[in-house]
Amino acid sequence: MIKPEVRLIRRAVYLSTKSFRVALAQVLPDTDIDAVIDDAADAAADVVVFPEMFSNGYSKFDPQDATSRRAWLDGAVDLQGAFIDKFRNAARRTGVAVAATFLEKAEHKPFNSAALIDRNGNVVLHQRKRHICFFDVPEEACAAGDESSVIHLDTRLGQVAVGIMVCMDREFPEVASDLVRSGVEIILVPNSSPLVDDAEVGDIRVAGVRATAFQSVVGIAVANYPEPKDDGHSFAVGALGQVLAMGDTRQGTVFADFDLDQLRATQQKEWFRRVR
Repeated sequence: MIKPEVRLIRRAVYLSTKSFRVALAQVLPDTDIDAVIDDAADAAADVVVFPEMFSNGYSKFDPQDATSRRAWLDGAVDLQGAFIDKFRNAARRTGVAVAATFLEKAEHKPFNSAALIDRNGNVVLHQRKRHICFFDVPEEACAAGDESSVIHLDTRLGQVAVGIMVCMDREFPEVASDLVRSGVEIILVPNSSPLVDDAEVGDIRVAGVRATAFQSVVGIAVANYPEPKDDGHSFAVGALGQVLAMGDTRQGTVFADFDLDQLRATQQKEWFRRVR
């Protein structure tokens, strides 16, 4: 297992006594997850977010090869299984919440899923990706989720209203609207795609997240894979769309601080943006 280089990469941001700290684990799946979560705990993080489908590193299969496809499907894991238990144990041991991602075993087709685990090691939110990439491998083999939920995550700062959008969910307005109607404050986004250096669209995905944060008056934190899998640049934006933190292309952890007092005051002031 590889112990990642962990770096504190963030822009200057006003910190209050109610700073909700998110650790974006910009790491590959052969990383020692206990080391990542331990380092996040040492940095006083409230939650660690891993990239999309971390159980297999968002691997692909050959669509022309039935054996390749079957091997990929056989790698799906249970929500109650050993893979998620590793994250639950780490959360319980460190007192840090974790957003773990996995190819979820199901009766007909697997789901591209995320589990938010609270600081006591309990799964408090189970989110299935709603807008899967059905047009390409590997997600042509997946089923789509059909709803989004918000939970009040227990933290050292009190309860924080948290929701999840898995990768391409962030590109569809109804997903954000469903979360806003449920009172979301912070949206966590496990991701696997080029964020800044896409050959065709450049940094449009960053621009889209910034627009969503502004339109919905929410904080958003995106965890992406480093090179060579993707292009890194895990990032977080505030409730007016301002970039709070962004990593580079290398493996490591990106920390972002959300001032909850400021975020909640902005939601009150900009209440009309949250009428859905």
